[in-house]
Order: sequence, then C-alpha cells, then structure tokens
Amino acid sequence: MLISVVTPSYRSSDWLRLCVRSVADQAAPGTEVEHIVQDGGSDDGTLDWLLKDTRVAAVAEPDQGMYDAINRGLRRAHGVILAYLNCDEQYLPGTLPAVSAFFAGHPEIDLVFGDVVAVGPDGNYLCYRKVESPRLYHTWVCHLSTLSCGMFFRRRVIDRGGCFFDPRYRSGGDGEWMVRLMRRGVPMGALRQFTSAFTSTGANLGRSPVAREEWRTLRNTAPGWVRAFSPLWVFHHRVRRLLGGAYSQTPFSYAIYTHASPDRRIVHTVKRPTSRWRS
Repeated sequence: MLISVVTPSYRSSDWLRLCVRSVADQAAPGTEVEHIVQDGGSDDGTLDWLLKDTRVAAVAEPDQGMYDAINRGLRRAHGVILAYLNCDEQYLPGTLPAVSAFFAGHPEIDLVFGDVVAVGPDGNYLCYRKVESPRLYHTWVCHLSTLSCGMFFRRRVIDRGGCFFDPRYRSGGDGEWMVRLMRRGVPMGALRQFTSAFTSTGANLGRSPVAREEWRTLRNTAPGWVRAFSPLWVFHHRVRRLLGGAYSQTPFSYAIYTHASPDRRIVHTVKRPTSRWRS
C-alpha cells in the first residue's frame, strides 16, 4: 500500500529536516511511502539541500499559501492513502504501517484520525490529544477537534467530486474542508494510538489572528439554529470524549527528532500525562 505524505514548505529549513527524517524511517513490509515536499520558493537555504534529498520528491514553485501548496502536492501524489504533515510536525515510529493496516482492515472507512502528542520547540512534553471522530455541528460552530498531523484519508476522498482544500483560507482551511466532508457523509474513524507529534513553536498559524477570523467566518456559514445550540454541541462533544477515554492516559513514551538530535530519535518518557495544554 503506497501512502503519499505532502508537506507544504516555506522558510522552515530546520524544522523541515526533522519532518523529512520522521517520514523517511516509516517504511515497512507492505507499506511504501512517498513524501512530496511542496516548497513555495524558500530563500533561507532550504532549497540548497531539499532539491538534492533523495528521500523526498521536492517541488519548488510559487503558490498562494499553505492550502494551495497542499492541493498541488495532492495532485502530484500517487498513493492510495494520503496525508499532509507540516514542517514543524513529525510522525512517531511505526505510524504509517499502522495506518496502512487500519485501512486494510476497515474498507468502509475513508478518513481516520490518530492521537497526537504536543511538544515544545526542544521536544519536551506539553500534553496529549486523543481524538474522537468529529461531528458536523460541533466542528461548524465551535472548533475543529482534530489535528491535521494525525489525519489520513483515502484517495477517493478527493477523487470523488474533487474535494480539495479551499486555497482562499490561510490557516483554517482544514476546518472548512472537514465540514464539507461531513456534509457529504464521508465515513470517518479513530485509530486510537499516538501517531504524530505537533510542535508548539510559538509561530503556529492555528493560533494567529487570521485563524480566529477564519473560524468566525466558517461559523457564520452555519444555519442560525445550529449556532444557537452551540452549548449543546460542546456538551455532547465533551461527554463523547469523556466516555471515549480522551481525558485519561497511563504513563507512556514517545520518540522524536530534535534540533539537538537531528539524526536519532530521542525517547521521552511521560510519567504524568495530561490532556491540558501547558506552556
């Protein structure tokens, strides 16, 4: 099973090196990996090494932002399973073989979410995010409860009806995309294992003023009665997470690459896991 991973890139050379490394060590029997790096024309030294790196299929060309770059990469992808991973994110060991096995065993599911570990710039633990499959009304008027670095989907999701990301969005396009998929009835599931590491760098687009404005814009496209019942969707979401075990986790370990160790994963042991974000 060929899995294609798309990474949109622009002036993120140091983070991109770690991201590429985390994808390159995912190969396993029965799983092939294609890593497409869609660079917007970085001038920070990225292209000096990226275009020579045989682990990736790198393309450098102007784009209209992150989601335009992702769309360009998806159109170039050959995999039957697709994903996108930002420069400051990584896959944990064994993630893509596990994703491949999940899709092979669940032919009815078109999109699956893995759990995510949030880390600081030096790889230190911040919190975990266990994922339940999103629900339409909660996502539409409250917030997207999933993280894109833990999201994987079949090619038919975009082949049927050309369901690509809306390039007009700068940072909230995954929420708008998810609403469209749920309105179309795309079947989703949860992998229920840690698949990815999200790095809180302090400059993540998801926490920018643009992101907040785009979420307000998306919310305003929902019917008035859906917006009026926002507290109900929040309550329902939290109960689902509670019953699904999203707020509890035994001690665990994760292994990632860091700037201090770019060629070897460092194992971090978490003795007191928390789902609450801490800086």
